[in-house]
Amino acid sequence: MYLYFLSDTKRNTMKSTISLMVSALLMTIAATAMAAETAPVMDNKSCDPPKYPKAALMNEETGTVSMGFLVGVDGKVVDSKVEKSSGSKSLDKAALSALAQCKFKPGTKDGKPEQLWAKVDFVWKLE
Repeated sequence: MYLYFLSDTKRNTMKSTISLMVSALLMTIAATAMAAETAPVMDNKSCDPPKYPKAALMNEETGTVSMGFLVGVDGKVVDSKVEKSSGSKSLDKAALSALAQCKFKPGTKDGKPEQLWAKVDFVWKLE
């Protein structure tokens, strides 16, 4: 068995190095936290709700469609996509096209408006 003893100088150097590494890590974490991002928010009153497609209504189709909307700094939808289907292409398409007409409060990054994605779920149910 070998025993290795550090001199006081080496021990202090190691403590300083570890202290610097921990400080650098904490600064990186703090900088990441300061880059706060808020997602865009849909203004539900700015557009008409999706209309139930006739064929889907006749077939009593229901489900939840999860969508993503890329919102520009002006609050308008720049791009859209279905992230998770309701199980019905016609319900997905109707929700996506109707809700893409909505205005959004733009998202922000570091307090400034920025083009960001918003996630929206729409539930189709028969009443």
